[in-house]
Amino acid sequence: MQHADFIIIGGGIAGAGAGYELSKLGKVFLLERESQPGYHTTGRSAAVYSSTYGQGDPVLRALVLGSTDFLKNPPKGFSEHALLHPREHLFICDREDLKPLDKLHDDLARVTDDVTWLGREEILGRIPLMTEPFLEKALLERDIADMDVHALHEGFLRGLRARSGEVITDSPAEAIERVGKNWQVDTPTGSYTAPIVVNAAGAWVDEVARMAGAAPIGIQPLRRTAILVDPPEGVTVDDWPFVTEAQDTFYFKPDAGKLLVSPMDETRSEPCDARPEEMDVAYAAHYLEQAIGRPVKKIDHQWAGLRSHVADHHPVAGFAPDADGFFWLAGQGGFGIKTAVALGRITASLCQGKGLPEDIIGFGLKQSDISVERLAK
Repeated sequence: MQHADFIIIGGGIAGAGAGYELSKLGKVFLLERESQPGYHTTGRSAAVYSSTYGQGDPVLRALVLGSTDFLKNPPKGFSEHALLHPREHLFICDREDLKPLDKLHDDLARVTDDVTWLGREEILGRIPLMTEPFLEKALLERDIADMDVHALHEGFLRGLRARSGEVITDSPAEAIERVGKNWQVDTPTGSYTAPIVVNAAGAWVDEVARMAGAAPIGIQPLRRTAILVDPPEGVTVDDWPFVTEAQDTFYFKPDAGKLLVSPMDETRSEPCDARPEEMDVAYAAHYLEQAIGRPVKKIDHQWAGLRSHVADHHPVAGFAPDADGFFWLAGQGGFGIKTAVALGRITASLCQGKGLPEDIIGFGLKQSDISVERLAK
């Protein structure tokens, strides 16, 4: 039996971010069910940072803003590489119906001055292969960046270990029991105890809760597909912007000399090692062909990950009302990478019996926005 101050179940970006902050307060055991942390969702993410992310949603926007300073200026020694790499963001729309693009412009303009209309020549200057239906006009956002997900995740884990925290892989929770003032978590690698358990198990959070005797929160995993393809022969795409269709039907972006494409699907799934469906892969290839007018001859790689939401699509961070010392950190959906810094800080603050960090309150977030109790209303 090994004892710590905190046990975190789940080694994805949420658990790692929480572990980074909690390890400043005491001993942390981070238990990961797979052979490597971040296997299921974090390691399959094509995350992009945007200062306007969550426009129209004050909760998500506050969490992104609460993570921004760290992402742009991480602590010394956190990573050998920058966490953000600048890239433009181009929103496109078929000329047959430009209303979604106009609405998007109005939404973005409410939160930033960094949004510009582009005409045909300016679009072609960025994507020379863009097809005629998408050349009427487009929206350009400049304050975005590719996120180095691996560097962020590894930086969190490195910081945890540097403060005597332990990352224990191949350790799915098999039993969770409250023994006196501590939780005991039994795994194939041993039994671990701590007064506080943080449930950051992604798509599996409800299963973990049931083991602990806490009511589930109704987590719903949704499958998202992506493919990686070579660009057309003779075409260099490294400087292309990140391109999103205005109604969120697809996106594509450069990725190490290739093009990463997603049909932006969200298909209900059970917690699992997600695999792409043939139809979703075909849709991804089709959308790219429609946008750049060149056939996708070969798919180099295809994969899927799970984005897990609760009913209102906002994250859950806080102690369970029905299980002492059981802390929920769940429901980050497709924004877990962007918000991991803020949610890690929130977790550490709430675990100390404090409220939300003052700067995050200043961005407009209330504790009730992310509480477990809100889900019962």
